[in-house]
Amino acid sequence: MLMRTDPFRELDRMAQQLMGPGTWSKPSVMPMDAYREGDEYVVAFDVPGVTADAIDIDVERNMLTVKAERRTTATDGDVKMDLSERPLGVFSRQIMLADTLDTERIQADYDAGVLTLRIPIAERAKPRKVSIGVGSGRKEISS
Repeated sequence: MLMRTDPFRELDRMAQQLMGPGTWSKPSVMPMDAYREGDEYVVAFDVPGVTADAIDIDVERNMLTVKAERRTTATDGDVKMDLSERPLGVFSRQIMLADTLDTERIQADYDAGVLTLRIPIAERAKPRKVSIGVGSGRKEISS
């Protein structure tokens, strides 16, 4: 159901952790899980600390793009940061979806820092029985 497009994903993730926060032109990768559950394909993204209004989901043809931005917490001028390890900036993930998924009926839920997309399997991709006709009345062509 999912076509992998980046064989060096883990290497990119480690490099981005070392290079700092992502920007809109060069976002960091967000971790995800993808699996089939019944008649749906489920993709779950980890985006902790991101508000639902800072998440953008787009589908163009079969390309699913998810972008999220984790902003700094509001602080006044008297705050002196002693330690800052939580990554900030823009996170993004693009996934090429198979033609067997119904991208018109994607459902998105966001709970406890996890964005879950449920994509139904298209009717044309579901297994079906084919009936066999008996005595179809074959005709022989003679010359």
